[in-house]
Amino acid sequence: MNSAVDPNLRKRNLRTVGLLAAIFFLPLLASFYMYYGSGWRPSASAAHGELYHPARPLPQVDLRDATGEFAPANILRDKWALVYVGSGQCDDACKSSLYFMRQTRLSLNNEMTRVSRVFLATDQCCDQAFLESEHVGLVALDASGPEAQDLVAAFPAQDREHSLYIVDPLGNLVMRYDTRDTPKGLLSDLKKLLKLSHIG
Repeated sequence: MNSAVDPNLRKRNLRTVGLLAAIFFLPLLASFYMYYGSGWRPSASAAHGELYHPARPLPQVDLRDATGEFAPANILRDKWALVYVGSGQCDDACKSSLYFMRQTRLSLNNEMTRVSRVFLATDQCCDQAFLESEHVGLVALDASGPEAQDLVAAFPAQDREHSLYIVDPLGNLVMRYDTRDTPKGLLSDLKKLLKLSHIG
């Protein structure tokens, strides 16, 4: 009995194996090259807001609230926080942003107790009548003094009047959201952060 393998059959088998290997490995090699070798990155992002990477640690400072009392030192710690930075007299952009903030937190339902709302008033703190009637539970802090300069400066100044910021329970600034965009985006981002977080 002749046990020799037909050379033509062997060549066909090797071609088939080579073709299968190419089908499997070529897309993998191409994706590695595009991501690591060419500097290309996908333009789409899972986040709707502007994610700060790495997160930016915020300085811990002693600030007074709208009544003149010192706020707790951990006001931007231990919980997630939605933060607005602007004048305490609160113009239309401010009012729109605070409404956006309030409604987003309410939309978290059972998870809303994990999120606080903080207003850093950079001057003229604060229109208490407006805040007490429209934004019960909002923590308004006088951030107009020199002791607050480093804290306020940590929040990017560009479009600040139309921005809400997310601070994590460790006191890191992690995201900015433009309040002129749909509220559903911020809610979606916040839900993801709360779901992934084991703190706060």
